[in-house]
Amino acid sequence: MRGISNEPEAEPATTILETSGGRDDRSAALVEALAGRSIVLVGMMGSGKTTVGRRLALRLDLPFVDVDQEIVEAAGMPIPDIFARHGEAHFRDGERRVMARVLTGGPRVVATGGGAFMNDATRARIGEKAISIWLKADLDTLMRRVRRRPTRPLLQTPDPLATMQQLLAEREPVYAQAHVTVCSREASHEHVVEDVVQALEAHVSARAAPPTVQDDRRIEIGVELPGRRYDIIIGENLLAESGTLISRIAAGASCVVVTDSNVARDHLPELAAGLEAAGIRHAAITIPPGESSKSFATYERVCDAILAARMERGDIVVALGGGVVGDLAGFAAATVRRGMRFVQIPTSLLAQVDSSVGGKTGINSPHGKNLVGAFHQPALVIADSSVLATLPEREFRAGYAEVVKYGLIDDADFFYWLEAEWRNVFAGGPARTRAIAKSCASKAAIVRRDETEQGDRALLNLGHTFAHAFERLTDYDGERLVHGEAVALGIACAFRFSSAQGLCSGQDTQRVVRHLDNVGFRTTIQEIPQWSADADAILEAMLQDKKVQRGALTLILARGIGESFIAKNVAAADVRNFLEAELRQGGSGQYRD
Repeated sequence: MRGISNEPEAEPATTILETSGGRDDRSAALVEALAGRSIVLVGMMGSGKTTVGRRLALRLDLPFVDVDQEIVEAAGMPIPDIFARHGEAHFRDGERRVMARVLTGGPRVVATGGGAFMNDATRARIGEKAISIWLKADLDTLMRRVRRRPTRPLLQTPDPLATMQQLLAEREPVYAQAHVTVCSREASHEHVVEDVVQALEAHVSARAAPPTVQDDRRIEIGVELPGRRYDIIIGENLLAESGTLISRIAAGASCVVVTDSNVARDHLPELAAGLEAAGIRHAAITIPPGESSKSFATYERVCDAILAARMERGDIVVALGGGVVGDLAGFAAATVRRGMRFVQIPTSLLAQVDSSVGGKTGINSPHGKNLVGAFHQPALVIADSSVLATLPEREFRAGYAEVVKYGLIDDADFFYWLEAEWRNVFAGGPARTRAIAKSCASKAAIVRRDETEQGDRALLNLGHTFAHAFERLTDYDGERLVHGEAVALGIACAFRFSSAQGLCSGQDTQRVVRHLDNVGFRTTIQEIPQWSADADAILEAMLQDKKVQRGALTLILARGIGESFIAKNVAAADVRNFLEAELRQGGSGQYRD
């Protein structure tokens, strides 16, 4: 953002120092990643900036500054008196000067007044020197809170509710320019502080490893993990270069390529030629296409074939194919010789934007999907967008469900971009490459924070608990329902359930479902061919999900577009009632505005 050059040199800030006397390792890592920047909380009156800011400062062992209190101390009178004697313009000028001073004093947590972020100069300074966090609260929540302090100057009007509505309409588009948005929900302040910490960790993690654009056709994203790193290379016509790229990470190693018969026909010759050109000894293992290959029997056959090809522990397992091949080959690599390196060369959109990144590998069990597996990170991911031209439209569309998921988790702007550009993503070219790269970068940022799904990596399962149940109840029959289609339907159900629970506005839910409909997805359960299962059968299948703990459901729900969260201990009765209504009403009438 632009700098401001016409201000006098700032004086040292007067701060309220409140520290806890030390930081835990997580807080210390976050403060280090801030690299000297302050944290500035912005938002409407009543959003909790002072209370949350004070607790956040204690947690991070940073000084805390309340800008309104700074103004009161400088003026020697309360804010209502400043407004009454000197007017709002005088107050805003003082607020701007205090903000300029506060932002020069080193890393701290700053709670601003509701109008501070509306000033262009202040907003520019915050962009240069701090990370801004919008504490977003809805109208009802704000009004409940501000009524506890009836002296708010801007609400001294005949109709405070109408005034608040007008202020929200004016200010929210500007608040949305903040670096990070966190929902100021009706929960304990400690829970909101944890939400802020997680959002900050996600933001600084994404800043730490931005995509590297080598030219118009190639983007590289680094995935940083404790003690190791791997790259995701995205671009066109990369398959022929795969041998050279693999040689860079494993000079002298041999490769065994695991693929399915469809992919082998279309792409194995080009990959083999690239490996030969790089002087890499290689062998190929071909499996039948489809989810049924993620079985114990196929896993055993692949492991035996790797050993029969005389592959050693230092050699490479290459997964050439979609998510089934990647999951199966990765699990074999994790276990053969107690762990071999492996390279993902995903050939479906779904695999390129989701399953090839993050190291989750596994096979299915009669009890459910992906219940046997391991976390085993790849050594390299090569995402050749050119190979997607061979995909049937249905399969490409299925992969798009995972693309749109990233916008719905925590990036509303990406979702809005997809609403406008999805046809160009389907057509190919720069829009497709951008969508793949953005999806990979989003997933990489989450994996960096939570490699083994102990925390917010579970957000990546938005829609998946419903989806896995639908897949299980259709016997993983790809003619009836493929994984991406199940995910899209699961996302629609997750948003409708969120609305039914009063968490998400009906408007946002309708917008999400409308987009999925426009793209061509099924968004109601009855649209699944030959569907006959009832609500109890769906719930029983959901209770087989990996995220179930002590019989309680964990679902990824939403407070809005780009505002997903992990909901633990979801009552099975609530889910059953929702499913019964879904089956009865066909997915309509579930929205709550």
